[in-house]
Amino acid sequence: MVWRRWLPGVFVEQVWQPWWGWLLAFGLGLALARGPLWLVVGVCGGTAVFFLVLRYPLFGLGLALLIGPFGAWEELQPWALPVDSGQIVLMVTVLAWLAKGLAQRRLVFPRTFLNVPLWLFIGWGAFSLWFAPSLSFGLRELLKWVEMGVIVWLVVAEAEAYGVGKTAVLLPGMLLLAGLVQAGVGISQFLAPDGPVHFQVLGRFYRAFGTFQQPNPFGGFMSLMALLGSGILVGLLATGWQQWRGQGRVSWWVVCALLVVGGTAVFTTLALVMSWSRGAWLGFAAGITILVLFGPRTRHTGLALLLAGAIAFGLSWQSGLLPASVTDRLTGFTQDLQFGDVRGVDINDDNYAVLERLAHWQAALGMTRDHLWQGVGLGNYEPAYEDYALINWPYPLGHAHNYYLNILAETGIPGLIAYLAFWTAVFWQTIHLLPQLVWPHRGIALGLLAVWTAITVHHLVDKLYVNNIYIHLGVLFALLQLLPLWQKRDKNLTLVEVQE
Repeated sequence: MVWRRWLPGVFVEQVWQPWWGWLLAFGLGLALARGPLWLVVGVCGGTAVFFLVLRYPLFGLGLALLIGPFGAWEELQPWALPVDSGQIVLMVTVLAWLAKGLAQRRLVFPRTFLNVPLWLFIGWGAFSLWFAPSLSFGLRELLKWVEMGVIVWLVVAEAEAYGVGKTAVLLPGMLLLAGLVQAGVGISQFLAPDGPVHFQVLGRFYRAFGTFQQPNPFGGFMSLMALLGSGILVGLLATGWQQWRGQGRVSWWVVCALLVVGGTAVFTTLALVMSWSRGAWLGFAAGITILVLFGPRTRHTGLALLLAGAIAFGLSWQSGLLPASVTDRLTGFTQDLQFGDVRGVDINDDNYAVLERLAHWQAALGMTRDHLWQGVGLGNYEPAYEDYALINWPYPLGHAHNYYLNILAETGIPGLIAYLAFWTAVFWQTIHLLPQLVWPHRGIALGLLAVWTAITVHHLVDKLYVNNIYIHLGVLFALLQLLPLWQKRDKNLTLVEVQE
């Protein structure tokens, strides 16, 4: 209903809501007033969040990063939904971004360096589902990769609208906040007076698992966040040193960022250690190695630092300065590690975990032998496992505990080549950017390179595309695409200032 009236020299149009709108608002307010507190908070808070996501899709993405790791925990609750809350928030965020683009008539899918290799792998993965025994398993796995690709588009498009610099600072902050929350949960679990008996270590502690319900993926996630924080910390330290040398003082924002990022890096590293995950430890060690090697501007300086660190570590190991529990954890599996048929090997408590992985590797090789070119279908390792299971290992773990064998079994040789080509592009772009970037931009790139290294190494013994970690990976890939744009923008601003 529209009511029009004239004011002196002005025509005013006021829109009146229909009677049923007022009645609905009154009824909703009455229900909330008489309802329990949790309902009032949930409805009001949920409505506010919904409208914030509609207005600012990056807010929704940050919320998905924060609550995404709770997916495995939610599955165990009596009120669990078919889709976890992280996925729901992400779907609403993507729909909000698409709707906003359509409403403004400027929906753009940005061109990025990773578009071709990423979507080629996704395309081959979709094609492999033609041969898959379970389409539902395949579509769930395919959706993970599609989400990563869409997140890259969303972030780059939103960065162009809201500012590349602001977005490139906001993304690491959201990622590290998610890591800090999980670190707090994990540390409290390790120090708890009681916990799952099968997670007990060192007599009185319990392996940290966060909301992942398993220590290995939790440790892998902590490794990624700790390495990202370490790289950013290096960049901030270098920036502070440059400011001190040039101006005799350090900016307040650098000091504050150093305290926040440094604290986050320490807590996530502690949580990583408390996960007691060998794969995560090895991935973190490889990431730190790359961080030291590529941190200095000159490669020979990096090699010298790396050599000094290796000598110090070796001397600490030989002299017994490292805790025996840690060294035993790192080397205890080597005597049981054997490549070949493990069906006749005696199983005991000490070698169970190692033999279980080897049995699943053997099953993956069996799938590869029978489906060399097309694979059993993306995401279909578990449905196909029954036909290749060893007699002592009838139950699948969901994946082969070696992602390279896993992707080979699921998508064949072409799929493995496409997967490796994608990660080659990721590494090449990051390494190519490093000499072009200045501090603190270069610190973020260093952290990303360390993250890629940790994933590559950890995937030799596990799979990290679980429990919504792929949402975080999508944001990390997007951050890599923003770095050259951020550097270019800062250079242009500097040129304008000099000209003025």
